[in-house]
Amino acid sequence: MSVKIRLSRAGAKKRPFYHIVIADVNAPRDGKFIERVGTYNPMLPADHADRVTLKTERLQYWISNGAQATDRVARFLAKAELIKAPVYAEQPKQALPKKKAQERAAAKAKAEAAA
Repeated sequence: MSVKIRLSRAGAKKRPFYHIVIADVNAPRDGKFIERVGTYNPMLPADHADRVTLKTERLQYWISNGAQATDRVARFLAKAELIKAPVYAEQPKQALPKKKAQERAAAKAKAEAAA
């Protein structure tokens, strides 16, 4: 049985609240779970103490038994120093404007410098 540490949505419409749960990978997002190990309230400010709550002992147990965290939960666990911070690929750089647009911008800058 493969298990994940993931978010399960609760709360009202447009007022999200998430439970951090241990669930089988085949279980639905808001469906059956094995254990509830924390909460996440995105409506609170980022520095608020109750934004993320974790049961660290139970999380350590599940991590030691091979449970894998999803990306968002992995960030929470890394911030709580339960796991090593995940490494993400670099964001792609924005493409440069095409040749004619670069020429126009250069001409405009040259005209402004002359004035």
